[in-house]
Amino acid sequence: MAQAVDASKNRPSDPRNQEAVFPEWRDPQRGNLETPINASPLTKWYINNLPAYRPGLTPFRRGLEIGMAHGYWIFGPFAKLGPLRDTDNANLAGLLATLGLIVILTATLSLYANSNPPQPIATVTVPNPPDAFKTGEGWNNFASAFLIGGLGGAIVAYFITSNLALLQGLVG
Repeated sequence: MAQAVDASKNRPSDPRNQEAVFPEWRDPQRGNLETPINASPLTKWYINNLPAYRPGLTPFRRGLEIGMAHGYWIFGPFAKLGPLRDTDNANLAGLLATLGLIVILTATLSLYANSNPPQPIATVTVPNPPDAFKTGEGWNNFASAFLIGGLGGAIVAYFITSNLALLQGLVG
């Protein structure tokens, strides 16, 4: 069955073709698309409640939350999947590897902060980017808090993993 073609736009005029994907904010000059995924209320709610985009947080608080989460979850793969995974020192090796990676990540954040980063732009998913990422000072505060949070998260994960038998005895 032949489909009618809208001659002015040189594409099929079926209205279903225009239901799902639009130019961002209906402006064809923007280099982004609104899709059912990135423009859905659930996605917007989730992304805007992450520490990086949550309104009302200082750069230090953002870095602390993100650092704690990263330090905590990075420890596991290093300790349980690393080359020393079957030794008595697996957790210590995982802790040291995690601390090293957190220091490297902090150094890269500091380098980025001092490289005159571009201003954050508003998108469909994050219409109001936080002011914390508009200055080098904000990025440096974020990086220093990331270091503190990352080291703390890794140490907490190490102590929980190393004392798992003791914690299980207390609970059950």
